[in-house]
Amino acid sequence: MTKKTALITGITGQDGSHLAELLLEKDYEVIGMVRRTSTVTYDRIAHLRDRLTLVPGDMLDQISLIHILNEHRPSEVYNLAAQSFVQTSWNQPVFTGEVTALGVTRLLDAIRIADPTIRFYQASSSEMFGKVRAVPQDEDTAFYPRSPYGVAKVYGHWITINYRESYDLFATSGILFNHEGPRRGLEFVTRKISHTVARIKHGLEHELRLGNLDARRDWGWAPDYVRAMWLMLQQDAPDDFVIATGDTHSVREFVDVAFRHVGLDWQEYVVQDERFMRPAEVDLLVGDPTKAREKLGWVPEVGFEELVSRMVDADMAIVAAAPTPTTA
Repeated sequence: MTKKTALITGITGQDGSHLAELLLEKDYEVIGMVRRTSTVTYDRIAHLRDRLTLVPGDMLDQISLIHILNEHRPSEVYNLAAQSFVQTSWNQPVFTGEVTALGVTRLLDAIRIADPTIRFYQASSSEMFGKVRAVPQDEDTAFYPRSPYGVAKVYGHWITINYRESYDLFATSGILFNHEGPRRGLEFVTRKISHTVARIKHGLEHELRLGNLDARRDWGWAPDYVRAMWLMLQQDAPDDFVIATGDTHSVREFVDVAFRHVGLDWQEYVVQDERFMRPAEVDLLVGDPTKAREKLGWVPEVGFEELVSRMVDADMAIVAAAPTPTTA
């Protein structure tokens, strides 16, 4: 039986690395698209490098996308590439739109031109719901994005639906709620918390500065969520799915669990800092994963407290293994 080939954009990110692992376990040939820059880091996929094919490409350059599709002939494409940090999208709104919104159009059009039988996955986001119109949010809840990132993701979501309906592409969107793990970037609040807790426990930091502690999110375990991505492309027909736990927790709860896990009281270390407040806050996100459970057979395997504990344990190990700075 011929191996399936999958192309992953954004393979060097948290989700890309977990998805690559999953597909390799399922005996796929995995192609990862990376930009030619001097700042690309391969830390998250270093353990997979000898099993992956990395190719240069750019979501701003449609010709490079067509070349990749023609050369490697993937049967599945997972679009995880984005400027994905909400706070940065306020400082780089145009770039966020070019990559996170128009980049989806370039990739879909490349598929239409090169091979319209390719199955396409678009990484949509719960940030599209923003100032929520209903609680919980499902596939039919109206969008009200509250950041340039959320707006860009709404465009990417709807252009995927338009290409599906206009060109009969197998194009599906996963509306993923927050999903975390030790491979999350340090700029994200969950990893900032787990990493700083580890540094405080080791005596390397004395405080943790955060923004809105009352913001509530539906947090899941990243490897659970990439499994849902794969399941979506194995269906008989394309569709859109909310992927979430259905439970919501505040940033304050995340902080409390993280500090308690190492035997500390968070109130002795956490300082609220207005610099980390969003210009337009999203207060409450909680998803309804009923459709994914019923149609995909998907259920999350890791709960909230276990997720936080795993992240803190991983950062405790990282901090413990780091070389101790020496003074001259």
